[in-house]
This record gives sequence, structure tokens and C-alpha cells, in this order.
Amino acid sequence: MIHSCGENILILVTGASGFIATHLIQALHEKKRAIVSSGRSKPTRLRGDFISAEHLVDVAGHIDCVVHLAGRAHVPRDASLESREKFRSANVQYLIDIAGAFGLKGTRRFIFISSIGVLGDETQPNLPFTHKSAPDPRNEYTQSKLEAEIELRKVAEETGMEYVVIRPPMVYGADAKGNFATMVRWLSRGLPLPFGLVENRRSLVGVENLVDLIITSIDHPAAANRTFLVADGKDISTKDLLKRTATAMGKTAFLLPVPPIILKAGLRYSGNEELAKRLLGSLEIDIEFTCRTLQWRPPLSFDIGLLNAVSGRIETPE
Repeated sequence: MIHSCGENILILVTGASGFIATHLIQALHEKKRAIVSSGRSKPTRLRGDFISAEHLVDVAGHIDCVVHLAGRAHVPRDASLESREKFRSANVQYLIDIAGAFGLKGTRRFIFISSIGVLGDETQPNLPFTHKSAPDPRNEYTQSKLEAEIELRKVAEETGMEYVVIRPPMVYGADAKGNFATMVRWLSRGLPLPFGLVENRRSLVGVENLVDLIITSIDHPAAANRTFLVADGKDISTKDLLKRTATAMGKTAFLLPVPPIILKAGLRYSGNEELAKRLLGSLEIDIEFTCRTLQWRPPLSFDIGLLNAVSGRIETPE
């Protein structure tokens, strides 16, 4: 039987076995919030009731807020028609289906975790992405995220349900996958890395800070029908990120002084243009609108977030 407790708000988290959802569910549990989670498989650290994705509609009338984290993750260098269709099915049509069902059943708010990539994959010096930046997705994944945002707004308008869209950059933390996990493996093995001259500027967000913003958005009245950018508020170069992550691991980063122009040419020649942009290009995010609108600040510093990430410890802000 589904029932609410705590603040009498029942929260559904989709994609429950994923990296961000696992941290979110733990933080909600520690705050004694009533949680239902859903996904393809039951997470190993589940707190609260679990509902399979096929039975979501059965609980729609009981849910006050949905945090939608389910979807197809970015698959680099896959630009086939089949890939585009898979992204649209998992990231757009699935959102339309569940948002429509929950909106019609009276769910108050639907929070969608999108991607900063809907605004583009690079920024120019001193021109960070802001809440006013125009969308410019550059691959199938970010295009599907933008389409999902648009469809969510349509559903919200038709049903009266409130929406919140959050656009994070690369998320790091304990058990992170993807680019951050790859970087940690490089450093663990003591590999010499050719990034000693890279002076780009990139915004990142620790999973604890992202989770804190999501939880703030569940109840905050000013979050309704808004789109927010999120980051740690501290930009860093690839070179410094490697150095500081290695320090947090108790290791030394061996960085070779290879000119970025040579690295970029080599990566592009080998068909890794997206990787070149992530490692060598800049992507800066201005979170002033988010902070001002929600009276919010990232609760954990970048260095503590890194320590949590490499130690495997999850530290929840007070």
C-alpha cells in the first residue's frame, strides 16, 4: 500500500538504480521524506517502496511530485537513425507518457533532469551559458533532452501540473560513471596524460550539490514552471581537475606539456571531436539566476565533493 509520511508529500523518483537517483533517494531518506522509486531494476540501496516502470500509472493518483531521472544516457559517436529513435523513445516519448498520466491524476509538480548540452557543447571566453541562453543541441542525446523539455511544458500547460527543468553539466561523485570514472581510472593507473598545457574553463557539479537543488525544487514555490542551470560555482581547467582529483586520491598526476592544438588535431583526426571539446574546450555556466530565484547556494565545496567522489563516501549537506 502506498502512503505518505514526513511532510505529507509523496515523491516518486524514476530511474532509481542510476547514479544520481541513488544519491537522491538516500538524501530524501535521511530527510525523512516519503519516497516511491521506479526503474527497470530494483536499486541495491533502495530506501522506500519500489514500483516497476510498467506499473507507474497505477500509483499516479498518490504522487505529489515526480523527479524524472529515467532515460537513455549519452552514447558517444553513435549518430545512426536507430540511435536517434532510441533516444527519442527513452527520453521523449517515455516522458510524454508518464508526465501526461501524472498530470491528469493531479500530481502537483514534475521535475525533469535535463542537460546543459541543450544549450551547446562549448562557450566562448567570458560568455558563460545563462538562463537566457538559446538552445543549441549538438547531438542526438541533447536534442532528445530539449524535445523532452518542450513536451513537458506542453503537458504542464494542458494539465495544470507545475514543471521544473534542471540542466546540469558533468556530474561527479561517488560511483559516478562516464567521463569522471574514466579520469579516475587514468589517475589510478599512474598514466602520463597529455594535458599539462590545457587552460580551458569548465563548470562541473558534484552530485551532492545537484541533489540538494533537486530537493529544494520539490517544495520551493519560486521553482514552479522554471528552468534552472546548476553547477558548483567554480570553473576549473582539465589540467587542474586532474591535479586536484589526483591529490584527493593521494596520488600525483603526471601531465605532459603537449600543446592543445596538437591534441585537438589528433582527437579530431581519430573521429573524437566530441571528446576533444570536453577535454580541451570551455563550458562555463552562470548559476546566478538559480541562486537568486531559489535563495540557494551549492552547499558543498568543490574540494569536499572531490574527496567524497574518490573515497566512495556519500556526505549529505545538513
